[in-house]
Amino acid sequence: MVVTRIAARVCMMALFVTAFAAGPALAQADDANKILKAMSDYLGSQKNFSASFDSDLEVITPQIEKIQFASSGQLEISRPDKFHGTRIGGYADVEITFDGKTATIYGKHANGYVQVSVPGSVDQFLDQLREKFGVLLPGADLLSTDAYDVLTSDVISGAHIGRGVIGGIECEHLAFRGKDTDWQIWIQTGDQPLPRKYVITSKTTAAAPQYAVVIRDWKIGVEPNDKVFVFTPPQDAKQLDVGALASFDELPLVKGEQK
Repeated sequence: MVVTRIAARVCMMALFVTAFAAGPALAQADDANKILKAMSDYLGSQKNFSASFDSDLEVITPQIEKIQFASSGQLEISRPDKFHGTRIGGYADVEITFDGKTATIYGKHANGYVQVSVPGSVDQFLDQLREKFGVLLPGADLLSTDAYDVLTSDVISGAHIGRGVIGGIECEHLAFRGKDTDWQIWIQTGDQPLPRKYVITSKTTAAAPQYAVVIRDWKIGVEPNDKVFVFTPPQDAKQLDVGALASFDELPLVKGEQK
């Protein structure tokens, strides 16, 4: 009964959004780009900052059932070339450290770590981590100094939906469409246009799974303790081959329903 009422309410909201989308409010693409660019310029200009996040990743079972996997973490950046991040979920407990020359990915469940040489800036480190080693960080696109260019590289259209509230903080709500994905972002209003929520919807997979990250506890301009960017192997931790990275953040197999 409760599920039925919720489903009915979702349908009513969908009809409302459809009607709203037909109106002139969603024609504000220029406004959306302006707000997104302000966020990119502001965060990209910050040398030192940290934040916490909660993320949800949906997968689709063979029975077309959506299952969410939730995790939380923290990140700390000191530009141009220092990064530290953690992510803890039901199936992963990972710590990533970058000191400007070497990236270390430590899988606590395996009590093992992988070290790779990736000299350069935080931007270069995040790009190589994703493209070369297949390690994805929640909301990493938002952390680039040129986040606007990265985010809009394949955008077809954008809209300023209006305002919303994330974690008690008023935000501008933007929506963008791309060829393979649609995405939304909620950006804090005022003189600190920080990203507060980021949702990506896949259009190439049946049932349109989503990835969402809510970012909280922003601390801007706080001088970091440099020790946080130095990895010290825990006792008995083993240094592993790059191939071990696949097991650090692996989602569990979702079994189908038994008939």
